[in-house]
Amino acid sequence: MTSPKKVCIKTYGCQMQVYDSDRMLSLLKPFGYTQTEDPTEANLIILNTCNIREKAEQKIFSELGRIREYKKAQEAQGQEYLIAVGGCVAQAQGDEIVRQAPYVSVVFGPQNYHRLPEYLTKVRRESSWRSPEGVAAIQNGSPHRCAPRDDVPVRKHHVDVEFPVESKFDYIPAVSETKASAFLTIQEGCNKFCHFCVVPYTRGAEYSRPVKAIIEEAKHLVGLGAKEITLLGQNVSDYHGDDEKGNPASLAVLLETVAKELPELKRLRYTTSHPRDITDHLIECHGSLPQLMPYLHLPVQTGSDKMLKAMNRKHTIDLYYGLMEKFRKARPDIMVSSDFIVGYPGETQEDHKQTLQLVQDCIDVGYSFNYSVRPGTPASVLDQVPEDVKTPRLYELQDLLRMKQLLAHQKQVGLVNEVLVEKKGKEPGQLIGKNPHLQSVYFDGDESLIGEIVPVKILAAYQNSLHGELIEA
Repeated sequence: MTSPKKVCIKTYGCQMQVYDSDRMLSLLKPFGYTQTEDPTEANLIILNTCNIREKAEQKIFSELGRIREYKKAQEAQGQEYLIAVGGCVAQAQGDEIVRQAPYVSVVFGPQNYHRLPEYLTKVRRESSWRSPEGVAAIQNGSPHRCAPRDDVPVRKHHVDVEFPVESKFDYIPAVSETKASAFLTIQEGCNKFCHFCVVPYTRGAEYSRPVKAIIEEAKHLVGLGAKEITLLGQNVSDYHGDDEKGNPASLAVLLETVAKELPELKRLRYTTSHPRDITDHLIECHGSLPQLMPYLHLPVQTGSDKMLKAMNRKHTIDLYYGLMEKFRKARPDIMVSSDFIVGYPGETQEDHKQTLQLVQDCIDVGYSFNYSVRPGTPASVLDQVPEDVKTPRLYELQDLLRMKQLLAHQKQVGLVNEVLVEKKGKEPGQLIGKNPHLQSVYFDGDESLIGEIVPVKILAAYQNSLHGELIEA
């Protein structure tokens, strides 16, 4: 019987990171690990990192400094405390992590987490973190830290940031529990090479999972109680996994297959897409598949054709406007969200105004950031827009986005929303969930409703949420 151990996983970044963290936990459970949210009581802590934003590395090293103190305290009590860094920062930094933080045991890229138990075994086997004499001393009540054995070679870390030939999805076990709203990765990597982005370098080339494997995992999630599944990919709209005949299937075909094979699944979503890959068939799915929710996240990054070309996006603003027209024709109530980069090298005030106009015309919800240099990308060596120019533009854009989001929320007032209840709210008797447009709704109700889809009449709209009352059956 494997002795019980505790693992704490800290996840940074997008939904795909959450998916990966859940799978890591599934991998570790057969080895005696149970999950804890408290890093001070863990025997293993994993930082599942994201490298999209600026200063990601600094934040991780700062966190490692705090974790080092937990490690010292645990090992002083004779307890194992291993530190692992995974994800995109690990992929980008590799050996530099153990150079700056030699107390880290394992460093692994996002394509290698299926080998995590193997890495941990190697570290334990090849390290001499405590001696048999020290173990005996601890068992006899001695508080002194164990000394390493002289006859055992010390190895303090294992680093693997290679891109493996095999797919990690062939090796990871299915999750044993899930929430009512679940994530399912169907595609990883990106071949677009936008000049600001590190994803092709940290996640690698595009890989799409076979349709059969996705359907099997989706059925497993529904069997565990999932009522909503979000299909994930760095470039999900370019999904091209093999169907049962070995032919590449599009995202539209996959959505139709999931809807057909899982009629009990209530809600279906996908993210994140690229305008270049949107097909008429995919747009039609938004009008023909009741399970496909009326929400689309389609990053445009800027409203300027000049800046799109500089970013190597390889689509135009006219294309984006055309897609919006088609989506709204197929699904008139669709809500559109997008991402925006402010102050990309070469951006002028006129480029910025064009972005504002695009938001005014097309966007309901937006996520905006000042451009941040990502080392190794083509944009990192260009002349940068000064911070005192970028920041006022960002504030102006965010003010407009807040107004558009509030307007989108106000449209729901007086309507009945079907709300998937996710958790308890901050106030006693309060519940929080998501409507089909992915808007947060809070209302009073019994916690037995968590995981259910219930009708809620919207009474008030706020910047980030809606308030309503439960319609009793």
